[in-house]
Amino acid sequence: MNELANGLNQQIKKNNPYVYELLSDLGKNLYYPKGILSQSAEAGKKATRFNATIGIATENNQPMYLPVIQDTLSTYDPKDIYTYAPPAGKPELRDIWKEKTLIENPSLKGKRFSTPIVTNALTHGLSIVADLFVNSSDTVILPDKLWGNYNVIFGVRRNAKMLTFSFFDNDGSFNTEALKEVLLAQKDKGKAILVLNFPNNPTGYTPLEEEANTIVTVLKEVADEGINLVVVSDDAYFSLFYENSIKESLFGRIVNLHPRVLGIKVDGPTKEDYVWGFRVGFITYGDSNEEVLKALEEKTMGIIRGTISNSSHPSQTIILQAVKSPEFSRQREEKYRILEGRALKVKETLNNGKYSDAWEYYPFNSGYFMCLHLKNVNAEELRTHLLEKYGVGVIAIGESDIRVAFSCVEESDIDELFLLIYQGVRD
Repeated sequence: MNELANGLNQQIKKNNPYVYELLSDLGKNLYYPKGILSQSAEAGKKATRFNATIGIATENNQPMYLPVIQDTLSTYDPKDIYTYAPPAGKPELRDIWKEKTLIENPSLKGKRFSTPIVTNALTHGLSIVADLFVNSSDTVILPDKLWGNYNVIFGVRRNAKMLTFSFFDNDGSFNTEALKEVLLAQKDKGKAILVLNFPNNPTGYTPLEEEANTIVTVLKEVADEGINLVVVSDDAYFSLFYENSIKESLFGRIVNLHPRVLGIKVDGPTKEDYVWGFRVGFITYGDSNEEVLKALEEKTMGIIRGTISNSSHPSQTIILQAVKSPEFSRQREEKYRILEGRALKVKETLNNGKYSDAWEYYPFNSGYFMCLHLKNVNAEELRTHLLEKYGVGVIAIGESDIRVAFSCVEESDIDELFLLIYQGVRD
């Protein structure tokens, strides 16, 4: 094992041995190499005459560029778009995202968590979690209403055992009893990775206050039983809370909950700020010990350096400028209201009783989506029929569920959308 990796392991083991036990074999071997980038960083501070370290080309004391490109990006200084971004991301962007996270998640006040590390959007952040913490012998636990790519990230890439529990109980509430049961069943292993995605894809559900408190209580009780937990908050649709749900990430309540519980927040502007193609995300760790957080950051930088090297600099710069703008909050609120209006319109449409013979809908209160549970027809057959006869696209999930993304349907078209889906069921 590399001496740098061993040093980070000892740093973690000394300050929180449970986090060390959570690391995968790959995670234990990861480190951030003291190579070209670290030498270039030092030269950037001290090489006042010539800096002949990093592999970019310069001209007239700034990065070299093609005018045909710069002409379309003239708002930005060349140094903020053409150079390599640091492996952990632009420092100012990381700091401002941490400040934003603290403001939007009051439960984090007074708690210790890392400065967010920039990832190539959320899928990359989740894959970092998988690499750092998942061995082939480990169990990854998720609700049964889940984003299908989790199976690739954790199951295919890391060969983990994927275990699900029922998302909703018989009363239509988040099934905390099922969550507790499946977590306690991991006692012999002594370790589990739990992934919670709120607002949920595909159902569009976020827990209510009482449900959130119960989830946190369950996690503490499980940790008290001697089970080490990685608890991942996949906050892809964060801030899009429309009704009676909690209005912050569960991460804020999980951080510093118990020495055996490592909270991880994976988020970013992709969905919440409507920049899907920019591919900027963040991964944030929560632990009460600063040395543990530093070591996890070093290991994360090692993964980034060994895979993508660094995330897109232009995208980071544009996001940074947007978040700093005095117009940012107002414009976000405008888009939020549009999506909220669509969600409420969907609920109004479905509550009129006209479609009760065809389906029932799962509870939803947030995000981009909602799901219908079909009573009499096969989901995939309905999906293909809707496409071929009515030009309507929905997502089939399993035998009897379809996901509807109201995020991409105008409010004025929602009645027609569900009328056509219903006609497809009758056909």
